[in-house]
Amino acid sequence: MIRKYFFASLLVAGSLTACQEAEKKTEEAATISPAPATAAAEPVQSADLTRIQWIDSALNKGSINEGEKLEIVYRFKNTGEKPLIIKDVKPSCGCTVAERPEQPIAPGQEGAIKAAFDSHNKPGPNHKTITVTANTQQETYHLSFDVTVNKKS
Repeated sequence: MIRKYFFASLLVAGSLTACQEAEKKTEEAATISPAPATAAAEPVQSADLTRIQWIDSALNKGSINEGEKLEIVYRFKNTGEKPLIIKDVKPSCGCTVAERPEQPIAPGQEGAIKAAFDSHNKPGPNHKTITVTANTQQETYHLSFDVTVNKKS
């Protein structure tokens, strides 16, 4: 019973600090990494799975001035034999919004996930992630970008 409450407390604490931790300085290059497996809203049959190749998954956007909005595009290719469906995209923080392609991506075709970062009140180094859910064997992916925001004078 204590163990159950301990893990629940960790989950709540992690949720509350996710945005703060995403803004900490990072010295290592951003990379794509698999997200932990999660239950899908609708079960996907293995016959409906495809493959994705990330063309852009980790981006270093240099520096911008505080208050500017930064546009980010992550390109990918469906390298499988079934239509690729991007089910969901979730940014790690409210300062970033992302949109997924509404239509399935045909085998052999390319698509993009577009995002925008609002640098208002975000001076210093920023490391942000976007979690993508798709109909692939590895269901979730973490895309990332780094940007340094120059404080307003």
